[in-house]
Amino acid sequence: MSQNKLEPVPLLDLRAQFATIKDQVMPLVEQVFQEQSFILGPHVTRVEEALADYLELEYALGVSSGTDALLLSLMALGVGPGDGVVTTPFTFFATIGSIARLGAYPLLADIDPRTYNLDPARVAQLLERNDLPAKPKALVPVHLFGQPAEMDPLLELARQHGLAVVEDAAQAIGARYPGSDADQPRPVGGLGTTGCFSFFPSKNLGGAGDGGLITCRDQELAERLRSMRTHGSHPREKYRHIHLGGNFRLDAVQAVVIQAKLPHLDRWSAARRANAARYDQLFQDSGLVDRELVSPPYRAWPQVESSHVFNQYVVRVQDRQGLMQRLQEEKIGHAVYYPVPLHLAECFAHLGYQKGDFPRAEEAADQVLALPVYPELSPSQQERVVQVIADFYA
Repeated sequence: MSQNKLEPVPLLDLRAQFATIKDQVMPLVEQVFQEQSFILGPHVTRVEEALADYLELEYALGVSSGTDALLLSLMALGVGPGDGVVTTPFTFFATIGSIARLGAYPLLADIDPRTYNLDPARVAQLLERNDLPAKPKALVPVHLFGQPAEMDPLLELARQHGLAVVEDAAQAIGARYPGSDADQPRPVGGLGTTGCFSFFPSKNLGGAGDGGLITCRDQELAERLRSMRTHGSHPREKYRHIHLGGNFRLDAVQAVVIQAKLPHLDRWSAARRANAARYDQLFQDSGLVDRELVSPPYRAWPQVESSHVFNQYVVRVQDRQGLMQRLQEEKIGHAVYYPVPLHLAECFAHLGYQKGDFPRAEEAADQVLALPVYPELSPSQQERVVQVIADFYA
């Protein structure tokens, strides 16, 4: 086997990205160290203003992680013991973990098998039940893999049932939701009551560690969130606490890294979409799609380019375990998002959900596979990925 054939193709290559922006990032990081001002401060304020402008929203608050963005949003909205929060079982742990940490009950609805996002019809069926274990108080749709959930019907259901809407947009910064008006797509994160973003390094807009963002349009809510991210403190009086909050602050190092990267985000998202389109064509040309061995991602709004930012390029495959072994042998990066739907997670056994409760989510967990899609990925690397997969099935 030739050395060229075994040239690794990583799932994500952050070194390649950093090489292109090092001269912009490092002077800002050095400035933070020279100033020795690490927590909140003017650097955080500047990136908050830049992100609010980018997301076309009135308020954006930097927080310590995407997980804490979810947790703090729910806390600020008064979610607690005895409340129900509607969401999906097919998501990263933080979505449901944040609900459970507050003593609230995750009320789960199955997914649309094409987009992997919440199915509004299943949410409607859930909300019509009169035997729910907790009264619904909030709805948390997840914009999974970089594609918005179907928000218009979800927002209408929330309106009908008096629910706050916390958008989990951790994987979808820069994505726009066309909904019923494709001519005026709206950025995710500004559709519900709050929007929650993650700056984990693997995200499309990643920091140099943990970081997150909460967005909203309501001034009173923004002020409450700002207070609660610093232990519920009063904005002008030290050691006076007006809310029960926590330590949810964004640090200045993360802020300057994000600030340096933000001007590149749209270009990186466009490169991800181009890579996704190339994969789609390569898989189609290989015959694997017609043979139903590989199913590329479904685009809900193909006419609107910005409706997907491809934080992950996720396919459905047959014989996933065998294919993963072959990819590992060929040094091709891959991952499963997510192998266990969260209604079957051990730590949520007390909720009473059983295998078979959400068959679409369970089937997806058995079949999905993420392939490299980062902006710096070359056409030849993509061709090699698809060729290895085609050879496996041959």
